[in-house]
Amino acid sequence: MRASDLAELLLLAAIWGASFLFMRLAGPEFGALSLAFVRVAGAALFLLPLLAWRQGLGVWRGRLRALLAVGFLNSALPFALYAFAALHLPAGLSSILNATTPMWGALVAWVWLAQAPGAWRSLGLLLGFAGVVRLAAERTGLNLDASLGAVLACLLATLNYALGAVATKRWLPGVPPLAVAAGSQLAAALWLLPFGLWAWPAQWPSPAAWGHLAALALLCTGVAYILYFRLMARVGPTQAITVTFLIPVFAVLWGALFLAEALSLGMLGGGLLVLAGTALALGLWPRPT
Repeated sequence: MRASDLAELLLLAAIWGASFLFMRLAGPEFGALSLAFVRVAGAALFLLPLLAWRQGLGVWRGRLRALLAVGFLNSALPFALYAFAALHLPAGLSSILNATTPMWGALVAWVWLAQAPGAWRSLGLLLGFAGVVRLAAERTGLNLDASLGAVLACLLATLNYALGAVATKRWLPGVPPLAVAAGSQLAAALWLLPFGLWAWPAQWPSPAAWGHLAALALLCTGVAYILYFRLMARVGPTQAITVTFLIPVFAVLWGALFLAEALSLGMLGGGLLVLAGTALALGLWPRPT
């Protein structure tokens, strides 16, 4: 992985780490389905003019079914599931559960692409997972009194992220990252449109909630997916989704900086394990011959 790819990976992790805070802040006023719908619709409205200006909408020709599938797997369903979880789980815990995506990704790549993980990549994934468990233990004591359904929703969302990453690689090869990002968000908005309108809150959300949702849609979805699909095109799906190992580190950091959440030595230790596991999985550490 080149230095520029690593820089984008860290930037993407920082942005997506903030998304859990914005979901937690906006979710109670919008509700899960409406939050997910406005998130992807706002991202699509941001990305479509950029695509029309730079590459044209004709790049989608012959790929509408693939975009609908990727939009459902990578955005519509997981965003709705995470918006539901945000109503019941702390932002940090949701981000920690999100870090199971690389494990699902390795399994999906093994089954779908016949790409068995090597010994060093497997060790890196295990180290990263150990760091996630350490963070979870520090934040919750591993005593989850939150809804089991919310925890399962997070895990189902991460499975869909892994499926979406591989589906993008298989069904949309060579499609520019901006076209994939804009098309998948538009497709996700179409999937969620009837549910978002049906579940629209009776009381209009406050300006603060709209501000949090705008940041979630434009920065944490629109800009983030340009970075994500560009990384996927350069380094492949199984490496791109290792960004989820880094997201809990940033989610905890943003919580400490902006919400005055406690940042302990145990959390720092878990974060270092996550970083070490990610570095090993991405081949950033020298390996003995």
